[in-house]
Amino acid sequence: MSPPTGSEPDGNAAYGHKPFKRSRSHFADRITADGRDGWPVEAGRYRLVVSRACPWASRSLVSRRLLGLEDALSLAVADPIQDDRSWRFTLDEGGRDPVLGIAYLSEAYEAREPGYLGGVSVPAIVDVPSGKLVTNDFQQITLDFATEWTALHRPGAPDLYPERLRDEIDEVMDGIYRDVNNGVYRAGFASGQEEYEAAYHDVFRRLDLVSERLKDQRYLVGDTLTEADIRLFTTLVRFDAVYHGHFKCNRSKLTEIPVLWAYARDLFQTPGFGDTVDFDHIKQHYYRVHTGINPTGIVPLGPDLSGWRTPHHREELGGRPFGDGSPPE
Repeated sequence: MSPPTGSEPDGNAAYGHKPFKRSRSHFADRITADGRDGWPVEAGRYRLVVSRACPWASRSLVSRRLLGLEDALSLAVADPIQDDRSWRFTLDEGGRDPVLGIAYLSEAYEAREPGYLGGVSVPAIVDVPSGKLVTNDFQQITLDFATEWTALHRPGAPDLYPERLRDEIDEVMDGIYRDVNNGVYRAGFASGQEEYEAAYHDVFRRLDLVSERLKDQRYLVGDTLTEADIRLFTTLVRFDAVYHGHFKCNRSKLTEIPVLWAYARDLFQTPGFGDTVDFDHIKQHYYRVHTGINPTGIVPLGPDLSGWRTPHHREELGGRPFGDGSPPE
């Protein structure tokens, strides 16, 4: 996750006490087929660092799995509970990532830019030989997976960013990012009533628009899965678990919005989506790390997750999830 601009080392306690503004990705190099930024696509060279709690990182998990990049791009999973040095590898034996040999993701940032004092965010891609961070550009990473890593895609990988639909995909994603993906944070971390109410209304206005769009079509753009669906899914799957209560986005639960609830279940049950989700990591992170808005650190027991596997009937709308390709194994 990207911290607010100018967050202090103890910035988790500052959430909700000062205006929220998402910081831009400081390291925006790209890993490309031609290596124009100095980072060529190469199997086994890079390591993707994620938190399963983070919606921005979860995009890269879904994309990596759908495209079959697991063997080409190794994975490091950070502890959902941060300390003052941010993302740490305490889930691994000895508290260090077994490939990078570091205890904190910040060490890869420091290797890239000595003396770096900015935020440490996921997803991040690290160059294994040098130990240096390559990029933390969460908006671009998955687009490059779809368009620059094609030589390493699995047979039958879907085209998640088809060229003929990119303008429409970009337009849809822009509204969803502004009002939903980032909107829930603007509501949850608001430091005043007006700020909160503006974000709250943006969230549900956009969800209503998206619900209307999806009423008669299975996917957001075209008749196959695209990057737009991935970006909406990672917010929807967290909605009832954390955003409804923790972030005060409580006009409706996802389960009370029929079209979006069916759409989210459809994606959850599609290989590559639900099998990348860890609800325990999600709840542990939001409720225990955001002490500025949940000072007790109490993690709620709900919601009931059994509904995610119930029939959704979205297949009746047609559509071909993987286009001319096939699902991941």
